[in-house]
Amino acid sequence: MSHRELILRIGFFLTFLSLCTAGCSEQATPYRPPTIAVLVTRAVPATITPTAPTQLVETPIPISTPPCINNLGYLEDLSLPDGTVVKPGERLDKRWLVENSGTCNWDEYYRLKFMSGADLSSPLEQALYPARSGSEATIRILFTAPTEPGTYESAWQAYDPQGQSFGDPVFIQVVVSSNP
Repeated sequence: MSHRELILRIGFFLTFLSLCTAGCSEQATPYRPPTIAVLVTRAVPATITPTAPTQLVETPIPISTPPCINNLGYLEDLSLPDGTVVKPGERLDKRWLVENSGTCNWDEYYRLKFMSGADLSSPLEQALYPARSGSEATIRILFTAPTEPGTYESAWQAYDPQGQSFGDPVFIQVVVSSNP
């Protein structure tokens, strides 16, 4: 092998070696900012301009939750059991123990409304005691006994904020007598 061939072979070898190692050396890469995810509450079309970085716009998938169910379960009379004898014109403090046996929490928009019988001088609509689902509550209404002797009954029903009645009604029954 001649000196000239040896130099050519070494030159090819060095060229080949430099090409092979060029891929192994670190090269500067241009800086790219991270992709930004933007959460919006309604669909907004993404606008992409050649100079602006690409933005990922996510629209949340609406998750429908079933509406809650209203229910009131009567448990017991806490005062003035049915048939209690009272004086004419006497103030009556009636209390019932009930359970919010539905899945809705009762708030200030829930009402107790007069349904039938004698209103016993009480407002015809009252706030229903706020109660969480599954809890017990005491409903209290202040009545006034009529002045005429007799048996009087008053029935009351729970209503939701949309005006729909629900649950067990509650009752008061008293006997007005001038000789209790």
